Amino acid sequence: MKCSRNWLKEFVDIHADDKAYAEAMTLSGSKVEGTVSPAAEIKNVVVGYVAAMEPHPDSDHMFVCRVDVGGHTVQVVTGAQNVKLGDYVPTALHGSVLPGGVHIETGVLRGVESCGMLCSLKELGLTTHDFPYAIEDGIFILNDDPDLAADGFTTGAEIASVLGLDDCTVEFEITPNRPDCLSVIGLARESAATFDVPLTLHTPAVKGCGGNITELLDIEIEDPTLCPRYTARMVRNVKIAPSPKWMRERLRACGVRPINNIVDITNYVMLEYGQPMHAFDFSCVEGGQIIVRTAREGETIETLDGNVRTLTPSMLCICDAKKPVGVAGVMGGANSEIVGDTAMVVFESATFHGVSIRRTATALGMRTDASSRYEKGLDPMNTYNGVQRACELVELLG
Repeated sequence: MKCSRNWLKEFVDIHADDKAYAEAMTLSGSKVEGTVSPAAEIKNVVVGYVAAMEPHPDSDHMFVCRVDVGGHTVQVVTGAQNVKLGDYVPTALHGSVLPGGVHIETGVLRGVESCGMLCSLKELGLTTHDFPYAIEDGIFILNDDPDLAADGFTTGAEIASVLGLDDCTVEFEITPNRPDCLSVIGLARESAATFDVPLTLHTPAVKGCGGNITELLDIEIEDPTLCPRYTARMVRNVKIAPSPKWMRERLRACGVRPINNIVDITNYVMLEYGQPMHAFDFSCVEGGQIIVRTAREGETIETLDGNVRTLTPSMLCICDAKKPVGVAGVMGGANSEIVGDTAMVVFESATFHGVSIRRTATALGMRTDASSRYEKGLDPMNTYNGVQRACELVELLG
């Protein structure tokens, strides 16, 4: 389990440095495998402001820029075509270090001195999943991202701090008898006990806007032994968009790739509460029914990873009136995934029989974050908190 120390601060106030924290947690029984700080891989890279730029005198595709890096300007030569006057850009200065151990020094490009480099997402170890408003094949223009622009820019500021990379990811080895620690809240509880400090928890609250879910959706559990509890809520008028920066940062720090606001909410709740979640596009749920049953002989499903899986009668599935729409506790189906025009969402928060989920995941060769939690046995009473938190985040994100 990878856990963000910045996220932990929401629940417990611990002032120990990363090394002292890791040692104390290990001694108290929560073994730490290691710690990683993305900022440690980025040195002397700052926010720069393109104050002037002109064509390179000896090149038809390069530019010579004067970049304000806080109190002084440096000359940087770039071949990027997406940079323009007035942009804020990550600027690697002379002697800087980038992820992968890349060192940047002052050099000469076609007879013109360049005292550093303007950086792309890839050069900073990031992707468009981390910053969806950026482009992959050009310089990372900070002011193109509305979340970053809303905070304003200070030239010369360390880029790691601006991009939310100044966090520490702590990787814990969680034993099978402690599924409660496969969550930020669980690890916050252990941290509070270890350091003898208060634990602050939050009770999700959802305003809602009326309506009865049973008028739209019917849920049937054919085998309560394999599915002790299934909780669901629906959200209308959803607008699919990137998640806010703070949510993307927390997901990234815990090793989860941001995708879009609804999918990110399900992953966020899984990490925070240890309760796996899934979201269905309601328009794809035929008959207005969700039936939790074992697969019929010969049934198949294309899962979200793009592979077609052949199911057996021993495997528990989430189905609509006609077909499977998910492999219970393992992965959802591509036939009901959240897409750009999804307008109505069903949030699923359930518990399943751990042995059944482990056998299904092993047989299909697809152990996932969800199955690794379910197979250890989860508290059925946590499904309600999970689905409430998901809907609370929907309201928070607007």
